Amino acid sequence: MIEVKTKLRRWGNSFGVVVPQKVVDDSGFKEGEEIEILIETKSTDLRKLFGKHKFKKSTEDIMREIDEDLYDD
Repeated sequence: MIEVKTKLRRWGNSFGVVVPQKVVDDSGFKEGEEIEILIETKSTDLRKLFGKHKFKKSTEDIMREIDEDLYDD
């Protein structure tokens, strides 16, 4: 996996990213080659990141079980 930090740029009515030439050279990418990009969001709203999930146990019960597993012998 190659990690690159770049800026989102406007191209007409769309947005795009620029992959630095050194990364292209080092990886052997060719123009027109299909690549996969993983986008990391800076959102701290976990509901937006993971959606809403209903657990069978309450948060307190889950935390109590974790504490028991970690600290009880």
